Amino acid sequence: MTSVAAPSSNTMGAFCAMAAILCFSFVDLGIKLLSETYALHQVVLLRSLVSLVVFGAFILPFSGGLKVFRTRRPGAHLLRGSFIVCANICLFLGLAAMPIADAVAIFFVSPLAIAVMSVVFLGETVGPRRWAAIAVGLVGVLLIVQPGTEAFQVASLLPAIAAILYGAMHMVTRRIRDTESAGTMTIYVILTFLVSSAVIGFFISDGRYEAGAHPALSFLLRAWPPLASADLWVIVMLGFAGVGGSWLITQAYRLSEAAFAAPFEYVAMPIAIFWGVVFFDTWPTLNAWAGIVLILGSGLYMLWREHRKGVPHPPSPTRR
Repeated sequence: MTSVAAPSSNTMGAFCAMAAILCFSFVDLGIKLLSETYALHQVVLLRSLVSLVVFGAFILPFSGGLKVFRTRRPGAHLLRGSFIVCANICLFLGLAAMPIADAVAIFFVSPLAIAVMSVVFLGETVGPRRWAAIAVGLVGVLLIVQPGTEAFQVASLLPAIAAILYGAMHMVTRRIRDTESAGTMTIYVILTFLVSSAVIGFFISDGRYEAGAHPALSFLLRAWPPLASADLWVIVMLGFAGVGGSWLITQAYRLSEAAFAAPFEYVAMPIAIFWGVVFFDTWPTLNAWAGIVLILGSGLYMLWREHRKGVPHPPSPTRR
């Protein structure tokens, strides 16, 4: 029974991971759309307020009500929230300075980082076929990024740092998954975003440090302008997508092995290219399409193999 249950759990985790990445792709799109007008901490604060309302309306009633705030691991939640806040800041600053597909592609050193961390810190086993699937996905990313292009500017370090912090966040998730629910982990992430953005805004929201020399620095340091009514829908989208993605990705890494769930996050790459085409008129090259095929193929192979592992085999007459 155990041999069947684990693959089934892994499969459900994979679907949660892919749904979460779809939500996060909307977050990336929204951040990119607002990055030339608003300050990063202003956007994060507004998004967090919407997320708090969404959580209270759609997740809190089904997560035990106010019991969701009870935890025996406050330090772990603080550490996890700090990792994800810092990861988001780095990724969002990268999005402000780079094409969305380039930033997301560089961020995809994260599945490799997660796989390595899962072996080192969690003692999970990663077989050669999983390593091969991860490697194929990374080759696809390299085909899209193409070393030597504008993706490899100084700003490209920001998504790379975000990827490492993102992997560290998932290690904490795996450590506390048996005692903390997805709802509890989600609400503490929202509160960490809310508090940190409010504190940063309190000190620099007047724009006193903004020099306008670089898109990422300008996004971080500019003064808070009034919110235009035309941009309200983007803030609301960010709030809904942020909550949905946070809850789903928490479920993914609670249900499945970290090294198994990680490659399914590669689906963000073709989605990012789609947003680039539709909203920013950046068309993929032939290399980019080849990369999409490799990225999707690696994830689909992982899903197919996990399904095969979950199918009971007839007993061998030579075994007892």
